[in-house]
Amino acid sequence: MIELSNQELCVSGKIDFSNAEQYYQKGIQLIRQQQLPLVVNLANLEQGSTLALAVLVQWLRQTPEAKGLQFKAVPEKMMKIIQACHLQDDLKLIA
Repeated sequence: MIELSNQELCVSGKIDFSNAEQYYQKGIQLIRQQQLPLVVNLANLEQGSTLALAVLVQWLRQTPEAKGLQFKAVPEKMMKIIQACHLQDDLKLIA
């Protein structure tokens, strides 16, 4: 599930092959309605998989100069994937 709360895009649940497109579409819809940069809060994301990371990267690519999103509370597994893929310079990660 994705919702706006306190001017953050809060992502919760598990992104998998059965719902990744729905997460992507709902996220894009909400992102386009907000002023950028926008914080994406991942504190309630159940699993930081490569598929979930792919959805986040696709959202980022839809923002001006691919710099409109800031990612917060990135799950440990996803952080390891980000580091292994050398994406930490491309993704704006905040505490």
